[in-house]
Amino acid sequence: MNLLAATPASVRQTPTVLIRGTGLLGASIGLGLRADGHKVLLSDPSPTAQAIAADIGAGTLLERTSAQTTPEIVIVAAPPEATAGEVAAALVRFPEAVVLDIASTKAEILNHLLLLAQDEDAALTRADLTRYVGTHPMAGREKSGPVAARGELFTSMPWVICPATDPSSGDQLSAPAAVEWAEEIGRRLGATVHRMDPVRHDESVALISHLPQIAASLVASRLQDAPVSALALAGNGLRDVTRIAASDPGLWVQILSSNARPVVEILYGLREDMERLIGTLEDPRAAGGQADIAQLIAEGNSGVTRVPGKHGAPPQSFAVLTVIVDDKPGQIAAVLNDVASIGVNVEDLRMEHSAGHQVGMVELSVLPGRRDELAEAMTELGWKVVLS
Repeated sequence: MNLLAATPASVRQTPTVLIRGTGLLGASIGLGLRADGHKVLLSDPSPTAQAIAADIGAGTLLERTSAQTTPEIVIVAAPPEATAGEVAAALVRFPEAVVLDIASTKAEILNHLLLLAQDEDAALTRADLTRYVGTHPMAGREKSGPVAARGELFTSMPWVICPATDPSSGDQLSAPAAVEWAEEIGRRLGATVHRMDPVRHDESVALISHLPQIAASLVASRLQDAPVSALALAGNGLRDVTRIAASDPGLWVQILSSNARPVVEILYGLREDMERLIGTLEDPRAAGGQADIAQLIAEGNSGVTRVPGKHGAPPQSFAVLTVIVDDKPGQIAAVLNDVASIGVNVEDLRMEHSAGHQVGMVELSVLPGRRDELAEAMTELGWKVVLS
């Protein structure tokens, strides 16, 4: 089947998909597409990784299939530094297949492919790039490898489609049908599909993904020699800020190296803010010092209000009440069951433990108009409730 002549809208089709790279994302894509009815082939430089992916049901090993079995879609799930080479190899080896990659940066990969296509000694041609579409599923887990794969990993998560474009003219190189298939793959995996220019994508993820990683790692690095007595006081604030600092260093070397320019531009601005704050705190009682500190915190307040709310809806402020629970099995479930019986929807939930006491604090975010009603009803049911 020639997918460039058969768009997803024409008929419900389930093209054969080859996944090159069977880590967490590649294996999760395999599980999801198999559940949707696709035949999935697997390939990975690591025999162990591809064997595990096959064992958990993500697909069939390419090496065990008939020579006549050719993929119609190839999804490259390789590390960023290897992605361009793998995409080029797939475009050449499978001359009718649509080839997607899922790397977290896009512009450098596209530029590498354009350079390869200009090389007279390379097998890749510019015409081959009509079958290539860059994508970025923004999903993951704290665990890695195929053993952590989940078919529902991408449900409701952003999946960014970045059609290949000519940097000099801005003309789209990816064939419209190839782009449609890239979007369809995201939809079939339950993701929310977005379309962006490769450069705009890289600028966006530098701000909303790469900067938080850097900030978390830098803050966490300050903890290496911290006194145990200080760490004993740590609460959810520190845990929230440093949670993603446990990420894989090797992967982030590749990501930050491939997206260095947009990241550096943001860090320049952050450096200006840090230098401004340091200058103020060196003499906080000087004229204007208090106002400058307040202004800096207020700017953060303003930024937080722009983060989309639940389900991507406009940001909305919720009221918070805290329920004190014993640190024993079933307490959180009991709280939620009672909240449900009262008929109040929980918009968000977080859990914090009390230092030195065998109790936990369940923070429930609800619509402001329902907070007092919920607090009164929960108190009548015997719960200890604290209003923020």
